[in-house]
Amino acid sequence: MNNKIDWKRKLSSRKFWAAIVGLVTALLTAFKFDEAVAVQVTSVIMAFGTLIAYIFAEGFIDGKREEGNITNIINTEELKESKE
Repeated sequence: MNNKIDWKRKLSSRKFWAAIVGLVTALLTAFKFDEAVAVQVTSVIMAFGTLIAYIFAEGFIDGKREEGNITNIINTEELKESKE
């Protein structure tokens, strides 16, 4: 049984970032922070989540490209020629 946490998958998960936002929003509300502060903090957290997911996705694609497993790359010149 492998108990190792797959952080790459977790950090690129929208559910994970939604849970973090929910936790932080609840804490900000509990400590009576202004609503505007909660919105700003939530926005920053989601921005980081989006950036991390993008970085992991690009890394995955680059890795597959190096392995030669990307088959859906279309050369735009070839596409133009096929339509003519």
